[in-house]
Amino acid sequence: MNGRIGQGGTVHRSYSVVVFIVLASLDNVAIGLVPPLYTPIAQDLGVGKGSVGVVTAVSFLVTAIAAVAWAYVGDRGNRKPVLMAGTLIWAGGLVGTAMAGSYLAVLAAQLVASVGLGAVASVGFSVVSDLISPRRRGLVMSFWGLSQGIGTLAGTALGGILGAGDWRRPFWALSVVGVAATVAYLFTYDIRRGQSEPALAAIFEAGGEYEHRISRAELPTIAARRTNVWLILQGLSAQVAFGSFVWLPQLLQARAQAQGYPEATAIVVGSVFAVLFQLGGALSIVGGLVGDRLQRRYAGGRALVAAVGILAAIPLYVALFLVPLRVDVPDGAGTGGVVTAVLTSIVTEPTAALCFVLALVGLALTSANSPNWFALIADVNPPEHRGTVYSLGNLVNGVGRGSGSFFVGTAFAVLAGRYPPPTNYALGLAVFQVFFLPTGIMYLLAARTSARDIDTVQRMLRSRADAETPHRSPPAPVAGTLGDGRRNR
Repeated sequence: MNGRIGQGGTVHRSYSVVVFIVLASLDNVAIGLVPPLYTPIAQDLGVGKGSVGVVTAVSFLVTAIAAVAWAYVGDRGNRKPVLMAGTLIWAGGLVGTAMAGSYLAVLAAQLVASVGLGAVASVGFSVVSDLISPRRRGLVMSFWGLSQGIGTLAGTALGGILGAGDWRRPFWALSVVGVAATVAYLFTYDIRRGQSEPALAAIFEAGGEYEHRISRAELPTIAARRTNVWLILQGLSAQVAFGSFVWLPQLLQARAQAQGYPEATAIVVGSVFAVLFQLGGALSIVGGLVGDRLQRRYAGGRALVAAVGILAAIPLYVALFLVPLRVDVPDGAGTGGVVTAVLTSIVTEPTAALCFVLALVGLALTSANSPNWFALIADVNPPEHRGTVYSLGNLVNGVGRGSGSFFVGTAFAVLAGRYPPPTNYALGLAVFQVFFLPTGIMYLLAARTSARDIDTVQRMLRSRADAETPHRSPPAPVAGTLGDGRRNR
């Protein structure tokens, strides 16, 4: 049954999209749980906060490496079981984290979770890209990226609020959600590879399938597309800067402690402010829309939007980290009272209001990077290469993000010898924003190469469609059926 509510119908496809987007957010919830809990985990396990920070850094790297293997497998075969297996693995890793009684056990459990997390983003991206027409890639990918940003926010909130009294509780809670998500996968629509490509429409209209799959012999062609090089390499410097942001809750917590608040209160203050400061990520939808519109006029439009957003945000982030931040929390306030005080301060406390505006605008600008990066990968690569290219980009991102998280932690320790908290955190974070500069430059270079690469891929897909369309009696001619004047043969 292929009706609107049947197998593959509108409702079924919509349900599938929702499941994929929710899962994209859940893996980021899992990634975001640990940073707000550095202090209680370190104290419970008898190690320094820097050691717990190493867990985050190593986890980023393992997730990125595992994603390459998962993506290659997904690009060659059925993607649904790959996604289900990855989800169960990361849920199991969270259970292990909640049960861990030592630092090494936490590290091992988080590494297991990281292996599973690698499947969700890379294979999920390949699936979602097959649902989106090229004209709307920026917009829909903004929702895909936004779901990941919301996941990071939820992880920060879940870790900081639910874990303030017991750091293990958030890991138990999310592991249950992960198992439920795996069950939800069972009922999703099997999305056909390449089904959103106008150049391949003739194949599907004739009842055929796009049969091309990636092989090792094709890997050099990925690097031969110059836009891929810039899209992958930009993540190294960008994620060093973004990776330093995992310490933002620590800066905000230190500011609260410097005002004399106890650690438990400061953890909640830091987590809630960190969530509020990341709300600008919701404006990635605007970046996706602008990218779609400019791309229709200029083939390098998506890359240009990303470049401008990244470069314009640098001074705003520097100001955000250096501006003092104050909050007035009533004595003896519980978690709810602390959250209310933080929300009220955005309106009543000038420094809090200024920081909120800086964070909102800065993140809105850098968030234009995400949907346009996703869309460009889909634009300049055939369907059977997208998961692998995305995972290679994520690998470089993981190296950058892990490096950023680790090295900024080292910078904090060095600066602490001369500048006590929160000043050491503020200076360290401000300095690390310089890594956004090479990212902006590489996007400008991608804007110059993407037109040629997009054209090459589209010509290749049209050629394959001509060769692979099953023979049948052609339908009555309809102008513009395939968008390029072609007819089934």
